[in-house]
Amino acid sequence: MPKGANQKLKLYYLSKIMLEKTDEDHYLTISEIKTELARYGVTADRKSLYDDLQQLEVLGLEVTGEPNGKSYHYHVTGKQFEIAELKLLVDAIQSSKFITQRKSSELIHKLEQQASRFEANQLNRQVMMTGRVKTMNESIYYNVDAIHSAINENKKIRFEYLNWTLKKTLEPRFDGTIETSPWALLWDDENYYLVGYSTNNEQIKHYRVDKMRRIQTMKEMRDGKETFEKWNPAKYAKAAFGMFGGETTNVKLRCENAMAGVIIDRFGTDIIIKPDGKEHFTTNVDVAVSAQFFAWVFGLAGRVVIAGPQDVKRQMKEAILTVNRAFER
Repeated sequence: MPKGANQKLKLYYLSKIMLEKTDEDHYLTISEIKTELARYGVTADRKSLYDDLQQLEVLGLEVTGEPNGKSYHYHVTGKQFEIAELKLLVDAIQSSKFITQRKSSELIHKLEQQASRFEANQLNRQVMMTGRVKTMNESIYYNVDAIHSAINENKKIRFEYLNWTLKKTLEPRFDGTIETSPWALLWDDENYYLVGYSTNNEQIKHYRVDKMRRIQTMKEMRDGKETFEKWNPAKYAKAAFGMFGGETTNVKLRCENAMAGVIIDRFGTDIIIKPDGKEHFTTNVDVAVSAQFFAWVFGLAGRVVIAGPQDVKRQMKEAILTVNRAFER
């Protein structure tokens, strides 16, 4: 049998055919596989195809032959991603607001190539997103890469930090640039944040990655190693409500028993819950005291109240008075 023009690519095209045209419910016979290979300029005899299908396991592709009358038909049974896993990834991409619409489409298209053409139709999903606006900043991908590079090189970075204006444009938030020692990237509430150490303030600070521009890696080595060796990212994210900054304080909350689920969802299972009478309990949590935190407490309609310290209680009362005055104008 004369060899086809693309004979050296035989295994590549065979894997492509089996991935695209077979799955748990769709099969190909040896004759059909030969026909599909011929479309790519590849010839094959029956005996060599049996060996080739076994060789696909080297590529991480498991192909199974099952009886079909007097012959066999073949399909892929083991893939890098199961269809349920691909659906989960697609849902995460579509619902993530830090990924632009264009990039979402590109990523989903790449994921579709990991499924058969029949399964790919199932990945054309529309996840309902409530109040989530996709970012328009395409540079976030390059920002993430630049930050990772600086972390790997143990170097500080310099960047411009942006803010939205009334004209719906992003403009520099501060005069000049910000310098920080990057230590981690944190994903919270659908946004990417850089967590770094500010040498001037000797504090841990975070910045939205999609609002960073013109990131430059500096020659200076990073500061804050000892601080970040004791840093707990999960605890930090729980304390910073909506990643709004504020001084971290240990706050005592008095809650109705029915609010236990709300408190545990917010602060985790490591908190200590103490009964306070028959209908209430108290707990102490570390939070970044900010307007966002007060708004969270206020939104629970008195079922969760700040029991201490006094300074935080005072700030809460002042925040409520400020809102009242705004309504009186």
